[in-house]
Amino acid sequence: MSKYLLDKFLYTVDRDPELVERYRSDPAGTVEWWEREIANSILNCHSGEKSTWLAFSDAERSALQSHDHVALFQLGAHPFLTLTLFIAMFERDHGPLEYQLAYARAMEHITMPYPDIAT
Repeated sequence: MSKYLLDKFLYTVDRDPELVERYRSDPAGTVEWWEREIANSILNCHSGEKSTWLAFSDAERSALQSHDHVALFQLGAHPFLTLTLFIAMFERDHGPLEYQLAYARAMEHITMPYPDIAT
């Protein structure tokens, strides 16, 4: 399990409007493509350097493919990263603050101590 890789996915997808739309419409395909093509690139490095070992666990991949922000949080993904990306994907389908309130309600059952979200 890699909190770094989860957060990297959420961060990089959220910063590219085309990837946001791709992830919204084809989550499984986007996660598969991203893991194959982007996961091992060095963040913010344009020199072509790559690592070779990063991969999602089955649980991480499943949570990403199903847009399951609760599972992502429980796996250690930073809640601000999931919230900003999911707002970009789903807020348009809801009224003002309706999505954010539903996001919070879905996580009400989680009690402290919360999963460690330190990076």
